[in-house]
Amino acid sequence: MDILRPGLLGSFKEFCEYFCYVNDKGKAIVLENKRASLRNELQKHVMLRRKKSDVLKELKDKVRYKEVIDADTDYYFGELGKIWTKLEEEQKNAETAFDKSASYQRAIQSERQIAGVAKLPHVINFVKNIMEIEESVVVFCHHKVIHKLLHDSLEEFSPVSIIGGQSDKFRQEQIDKFQRGESKLMIAGLRAGNVGINLTRAKYVIFAELDWSPAIHRQAEDRLHRIGQKNTVFAYYLIGNGTLDDHVANILVDKSYEIDSIMDETADTYENKDKAELILAQIHDKIRSK
Repeated sequence: MDILRPGLLGSFKEFCEYFCYVNDKGKAIVLENKRASLRNELQKHVMLRRKKSDVLKELKDKVRYKEVIDADTDYYFGELGKIWTKLEEEQKNAETAFDKSASYQRAIQSERQIAGVAKLPHVINFVKNIMEIEESVVVFCHHKVIHKLLHDSLEEFSPVSIIGGQSDKFRQEQIDKFQRGESKLMIAGLRAGNVGINLTRAKYVIFAELDWSPAIHRQAEDRLHRIGQKNTVFAYYLIGNGTLDDHVANILVDKSYEIDSIMDETADTYENKDKAELILAQIHDKIRSK
């Protein structure tokens, strides 16, 4: 805001004092009774708000569903112990605040990765169940090691891939192959495949791993939910039971609600659990009948 309209919201300290409260985790959260006034200030001075549902009225629904799946908690907690033992040692030996922060961030990244590995067999089973109904599917993940394990474990479906480090030419070839139906499975990195591409061939998107930012997930969903999509898009978030996923999922919900309630008068979550569960039931019925 300081770039677009210097001084509009005051200094950061003034903004926090007027609009926010500090929660029990030390985070500044916009007060519910201040959200409307903040939205009005933004709309009056700097923001044009046009929602997809307003300008693309022919676009079908988008349905989100959180699916809690099993995870190998023995593996998870065993690896977690190693990570935090290493962290404690690094914190003792850290010479600067930067060293301490970097060490902590590495530990969190490692924990996110082992959470992904711990639930991976159940993620693979979930993807295979969706593939059984012969629909095109997009799977998003975060870590390169998870990307590779998914690709290797689902090789029978001849998946195409989007991941950081690919050339623009190869990346587009992979997208085109998927859009033409030559492959029914796309495995994409959350941050590499969340913007600027069209994956409307699919109506199912599965999040094998979670990002901290709701915006990253929405952008990834919208690779399918965009012009050219003729079907309802189903987004399944796979949560590893008893792992870091539980915490990340709660943060995503909190952030999404706050953002929606500031930007719009009502929070728009696109959730329809009944419809999403019906699709799952149909998938399971089809598998049992084979």
